[in-house]
Amino acid sequence: MVGPDGTAAEDVMPAWRAGVLGEPAEVLAVAQVPVPVPGPGEVLVEVRAAALNFPDVLLCRGQYQERPPLPFTPGIELCGVVRAAGDGVGSAAGDGTAVAVGQRVIGPVVLPYGALARYALCRASDLHPAPPELDDACAAALHIAYQTAWFALHRRAGLRAGEWLLVNAAAGGVGSAAVQLGRAAGARVIGVVGGAGKVASAEQAGADVVIDRSTQDVVSRVKELTGGRGVDVVFDPVGGDSFAAATKVIGFEGRIVVIGFAGGTIAQAATNHLLVKNYSVVGLHWGLYRSKNPDLIRQAHDELRRLVSSGVVRPLIGERVGFTDAAQALARLAAGRTVGRVAVLPPA
Repeated sequence: MVGPDGTAAEDVMPAWRAGVLGEPAEVLAVAQVPVPVPGPGEVLVEVRAAALNFPDVLLCRGQYQERPPLPFTPGIELCGVVRAAGDGVGSAAGDGTAVAVGQRVIGPVVLPYGALARYALCRASDLHPAPPELDDACAAALHIAYQTAWFALHRRAGLRAGEWLLVNAAAGGVGSAAVQLGRAAGARVIGVVGGAGKVASAEQAGADVVIDRSTQDVVSRVKELTGGRGVDVVFDPVGGDSFAAATKVIGFEGRIVVIGFAGGTIAQAATNHLLVKNYSVVGLHWGLYRSKNPDLIRQAHDELRRLVSSGVVRPLIGERVGFTDAAQALARLAAGRTVGRVAVLPPA
């Protein structure tokens, strides 16, 4: 796999590639491609596991805020082992780039060289030590979803102990992370899921109460649970009807955090309603912190590692799939037919 100098011995590697834009199962195919060479500040990482995210679906569709040149390899986060380093990596101790060849790490990739391949490229400054308590699949799933949930709940919503937190899509990847972190913060967590098959997963993540929106009325059930006052914080990665329901259950001086639009509909906030009910709608684009304030990301990672070490946090892995099944796994994720996180194992 790796030469005596720590670099990849292969000239080519298997990788999933999107040559055109569209649905993942239709546009992705496995190809033999050159092993990428890390540039200044970058490292080559041998992928041990890739955690799938909804942005991977949006990348294939051409609907994500980042649009890599075609063809590209999706898979925006990983757990892996550093195999080679570009110029300047680790040259300044304490600058956040001091990763070493052979180190097991987690973090985001540098597109177009994503994690659905044998090797991926990463910026050294984006990587973090993989928690030894977690296997490769769980470690791969710790970064983006938990960072997103942590920033949403603590940085944007200011969640406090004893408050009511409602999490939409609570059985999903980022939703289950928000449930766990909400419980860790001392909140009372209501999880909303779409189907009876997802109730157990939300309960496993730690939700105090789970509402199946396919059979229960979310608004009336929340008002019943909270004595009519509503919730303090809503974590919403869905949009559409879920956001509309959030505006009906948010309480006085509550905060709705908009994470994304997995439901496919971008809701419009009625500012007169915000004024009348005294609540706030705030957005979170976690990726901006990578350039605006990367120190906060490292602080969040340190807190997440502490929670992992204490046993409070463990990513909910719903599926571990082989490399050849990655495109179909992305299709299931796009259709909302997955629970927890889906981890793709490396090619044989």
